[in-house]
Amino acid sequence: MPLNLPDKLPAIDLLKKENIFVMDSSRALSQDIRPMHIACLNLMPLKVSTETDIVRLLSNTPLQLELEFMKLQSHTPRNSPIEHMMQFYVPFDEMKKRKYDALIVTGAPVEHLDYEQVDYWDELCEVFDWAKGNVTSTLFICWSAQAALYYYYGIPKYPLSEKMFGVFEHTVCQPLNPLFRGFDDRFFIPHSRHTEIRRDDLLRVPDINILSESDEAGVAMAMARNGREIFVMGHMEYSPLTLDGEYKRDLAKNLPIRLPVNYYPDDDPSRPPVVRWRAHANLFYHNWLNYFIYQETPYNLSSIV
Repeated sequence: MPLNLPDKLPAIDLLKKENIFVMDSSRALSQDIRPMHIACLNLMPLKVSTETDIVRLLSNTPLQLELEFMKLQSHTPRNSPIEHMMQFYVPFDEMKKRKYDALIVTGAPVEHLDYEQVDYWDELCEVFDWAKGNVTSTLFICWSAQAALYYYYGIPKYPLSEKMFGVFEHTVCQPLNPLFRGFDDRFFIPHSRHTEIRRDDLLRVPDINILSESDEAGVAMAMARNGREIFVMGHMEYSPLTLDGEYKRDLAKNLPIRLPVNYYPDDDPSRPPVVRWRAHANLFYHNWLNYFIYQETPYNLSSIV
């Protein structure tokens, strides 16, 4: 089954060109199936690019999904047309009246700030509180994973001496966890961040399980509340050219940036990058949707507690 998206969402046409099966809400209404309802709080500045990245992975599943994008009223995006936000995004104040099978919270380019300095921190904390009792499983990505670990469990973040930037090899710490069904022993995840969460801090919290680590990138995945909360420090959703765009953007701004690790063939940025993470990214999202949501969520959404 495909992913059911709002009519005219830009990601629909972009992904159809990649031969990915999506359909708009008009067609989905003709199918007598209880879809899984997924909310996505997209905190990234380039909304359409992130929407497309998320939709690309959600579409590769036999389940029918219904995706709704959330926006915070305490923050006005500066890099997305207001018309796009009004057409495709729903305020949290409206969405919090409902329950969802799943929630995805993206990263955000605010790592240089203390959490409490982020202008939408208070409202984001409301989202975190709401998710605990109204969502079957929440997937936190990059900065939001660090923010949620801090809010829920008091885990601090630490600045890095240089940006963690590239595609890093990871190992599975809990091979019997359903998230890793079908995984190889080693797999790759893109990272692009200036801060980190440390292993020792996570180990002090009995409710947190470390799922995956990297010799270079550190802790990559963790889980709490039996999968009600899943934290991914990297960007499995990144498209092939996302790191390339970030690298060239920073170069143009004369910012300190090194070549992304394990990305360009022979470290030659004039050559197309090698995609090492696509298969495991699709498998991860498939496993999350199936084992932590579809197999766990009640048929009646109002029963989520």
